[in-house]
Amino acid sequence: MKDESFQERRERLNQLVFEKGNLEMKRFFNLDHRVYEEGALSKKTKELLGLAASLVMRCDGCIEYHLRRCYEEEVSDEEMMETLSIGLVVGGSITIPHLREALEKWYEMKEDG
Repeated sequence: MKDESFQERRERLNQLVFEKGNLEMKRFFNLDHRVYEEGALSKKTKELLGLAASLVMRCDGCIEYHLRRCYEEEVSDEEMMETLSIGLVVGGSITIPHLREALEKWYEMKEDG
């Protein structure tokens, strides 16, 4: 399992929840999926909101997930910097280590295509 990618690990662990989790867990996962669907706010906007919230909460796995989704939604560098700035202002200096990691991952994703 050491060599699995972030996405492979996430999918494997989600499958474990779907197989072994109770009804409440499954309902929450469904809600989490549905809230990011296109609506009054675009998927792109919702992913940026998710990223800002994840930075404030200092959840590295969530930050990486939303970074990947932002990349898929074709977020610009400018949009990314503004979103991370909001997370920094709301979360304070304790988010700085997570902000650094987020920036590194963002530019790695962009370089790797």
